[in-house]
Amino acid sequence: MIPPPFDYHAPGSLEEALSLLGELDDAKVMSGGQSLLPMLKLRLATPANIVDIGRVPGLDSISEEGGHLRIGALVTETALEESAVVAEHPILLDTAKVIADPLVRNRATICGNVAHGDPANDHPATMIALRAQMVATGPDGERSIGVDDFFHGLFMTALEPGEILTEIRIPAPGGGDGSHSGGAYLKLERKVGDYAVAGVAVQLTLDGNGKVSQAGVGLTNLGMAPIRASGAEEVLTGATLMDPGGLRGAFRRVRDAITRAPDADDVIAAASQAAADATDPVADRRGSVEYKRNMARVLTGRAIRKALSRASAHTPAGG
Repeated sequence: MIPPPFDYHAPGSLEEALSLLGELDDAKVMSGGQSLLPMLKLRLATPANIVDIGRVPGLDSISEEGGHLRIGALVTETALEESAVVAEHPILLDTAKVIADPLVRNRATICGNVAHGDPANDHPATMIALRAQMVATGPDGERSIGVDDFFHGLFMTALEPGEILTEIRIPAPGGGDGSHSGGAYLKLERKVGDYAVAGVAVQLTLDGNGKVSQAGVGLTNLGMAPIRASGAEEVLTGATLMDPGGLRGAFRRVRDAITRAPDADDVIAAASQAAADATDPVADRRGSVEYKRNMARVLTGRAIRKALSRASAHTPAGG
């Protein structure tokens, strides 16, 4: 299908882009265009004006500053995959690699994926698990929006008219005071590059005793908006999922045997079920409601175990 007519604008600076958004009626921001253009072709979106920020300088950087990984509005999926800066965030690489195909990833941007507000997009769940901050720039300057306040519903976000999502800031993973972290994103799809039947992002931080000090669990395409599985996070937080080894590990095993504390398998099973319970999927050609809920449960368990495996690579030696 051919898109409806629209006026195209290509500002050369962020200030010009914001000025255009303030002046034009019914304007839509485009970065990589890999989410917007298909909607235009299907006439699911019919803006009168397109403001393409692809030529705006200074928005394509990935950096570590102030305890955060900072991802600019024009950073593409391919650039994320190839960046050495994101090595401490394997969950981001998991996510980028399962989006569409290489041709799309060469153009698609992480911020565009998030700003689109599509619950079937992959990065929103990962940002939920990572507790990211969204930086919106508008006529009154910058403001930071917590990820839990960003997604309002189907294609609905906290971005105000005239604002552009210019950066995503992700807190540095745990690693001080003997703590260590790991994350994973898993996606079930009918074919490579398809939207998810279900997707799960898990990020865990563990202390030196193998106890979860912080857990993040985000769900893809299992409701009208990306979902934080807070029940699953509550089950995981405070649970000991890794044996610290040495005397500490021996002591913990004796203690757990006496108190009959749930073992790691029990905790993971409970968290996985809690994630499934948090879903509100819609039956379609990808599966029934029951199937999608069960896949959420299965993928959550697998993602937790993968996150733990990655965390173990940074575990201090027990003693």
